[in-house]
Amino acid sequence: MGDLSVLPNIGPKIEAQLLEVGITTPAELIDVGSQEAWLRIKAIDDSACINRLYALEGAIQGISDRSLPSDVKSELKSFYNENK
Repeated sequence: MGDLSVLPNIGPKIEAQLLEVGITTPAELIDVGSQEAWLRIKAIDDSACINRLYALEGAIQGISDRSLPSDVKSELKSFYNENK
């Protein structure tokens, strides 16, 4: 595993997908943002679910996806429903 796996919620599968879509460092993930990163992953893996979106946002914030504030989860859920 590489640099991305030091972030919370980023295991081997998500790290491999991020690398495949051109996101290779934590700084790049932060710059791209969770929503754009998720859209890129969704383009290569149609099974990308809302939990993956939460995981990406948690990684950016440096927290467990379970610890995301409810307003952030609500915003991400709206985004997910518009783009699934």
